[in-house]
Amino acid sequence: MNEIQLSGINRSSLTPNILMPLPDYDFDPTEAAIPWKTLAARGWQVLFSTEHGKVAQGELLRLKGPLPGLLSASMEARAAYRELNQDRAFQHPNPYADLDPEEYQAILLPGGDTSRMRQYLENTVLQDIVLQFWQLGKLIGAICHGTLVLARTINPRTGYSVLYGHKVTALPRWLDYTGYRLARLLGRDYLMYPRCVEEEVRASLERPEHFLHGPSIMTPYAVTDGNLVTARWYVDAELFAWRFAEVLEQRMRAEAKGM
Repeated sequence: MNEIQLSGINRSSLTPNILMPLPDYDFDPTEAAIPWKTLAARGWQVLFSTEHGKVAQGELLRLKGPLPGLLSASMEARAAYRELNQDRAFQHPNPYADLDPEEYQAILLPGGDTSRMRQYLENTVLQDIVLQFWQLGKLIGAICHGTLVLARTINPRTGYSVLYGHKVTALPRWLDYTGYRLARLLGRDYLMYPRCVEEEVRASLERPEHFLHGPSIMTPYAVTDGNLVTARWYVDAELFAWRFAEVLEQRMRAEAKGM
């Protein structure tokens, strides 16, 4: 076993390294902390990155807002976020420009819906990193607005998004606009591009029907297609995390058998 060397896996413990890029501020705490806790519970290493190496901060209104689990993070997610903030890797993120995809086996892209997410959602350096993960065939996960990073990552060989040819899900149109209107009513910041998340993601796909809405928005849902795992919003976070972990474990086992 000591002779097996898997790409993106710590050689001493055969533990996969999973990259989670974040913006400096306002990532969705549920969409980051729940997957982190699920993966860390397996003894896996989740490493973090921000644009310039600044320690990231989740959206405070999600952490302190009313109706936990509905309008804001659940009590479970808030507890997971507090644990996340004590994690050494979270406190020492690498800058986007310093990342080497060869050092990781997977990348996970959380979402968030305030204007400060632009730093992450529109970052061309991050898109180039994601493209390298794609070209290396590594596992890629994205939830909610995080799927926009994939929609905007263009494969130079085809001229299309890396999502082209795959079935995915993301934040539904009606829920995006509902969140926007509710935010305006409450005086809360909400990022809305000329096209909502679903519209932009659908436009990047080979066929519009490759965008899957899933069941009721309160029923957890995730889509796995090839090396992609996607989900709609924070209610899906736990299922999304388990699906991501299961696919990664299957890939690790298959790679080990092939050695």
